[in-house]
Amino acid sequence: MDTGEWVSTSVPYLVPPSGARGDAWAEEAAAEGRRGSQRIVRAGEVAAPEEVAELLGVPVGQPVVARRRVMYLDDEPCELTDTYYPLDIAGGTALAGAAKIRGGAIRLLAELGHAGVRVREDVTARSATDHEQEQLRLASGEPVLQLTRVTLDDADRPIQVDVMAIPPRRQKLRYEIRIG
Repeated sequence: MDTGEWVSTSVPYLVPPSGARGDAWAEEAAAEGRRGSQRIVRAGEVAAPEEVAELLGVPVGQPVVARRRVMYLDDEPCELTDTYYPLDIAGGTALAGAAKIRGGAIRLLAELGHAGVRVREDVTARSATDHEQEQLRLASGEPVLQLTRVTLDDADRPIQVDVMAIPPRRQKLRYEIRIG
């Protein structure tokens, strides 16, 4: 792998870790000899934006729990991630707080009885917003990839929506699919 290129897979962010694993992002980066970290910018209840409301199956503006993070690779901002949860799942839990969650959010969701069994991801390219340009240190006019992930439980209920803005330079998203 070229040292400037980052290859990311979704699997570590979908399955609750076993054992005493910590931050999946930091572990994925460390496995590639890199340093991954994150800063939680904001967490708590927000009014569901239109796209998120549709994906969670709730009315627009209904309260949901959101966690906004800036992800860093080797101390450089590489991704903005907003994660949303239905209020009846995440309200009053560590998901609604700004502290890191020991073992990660996926583990906590599973402990709360909400394990994801199916995921749908959509990737689109778009112009970066002014906020994204500033946070990701992008030049004016630079695009971002928007990866939107919906995690569903065994009843096909959406339990989590992630909306990520990722600069496409030096990025590679990898999807492996096994049939049968």
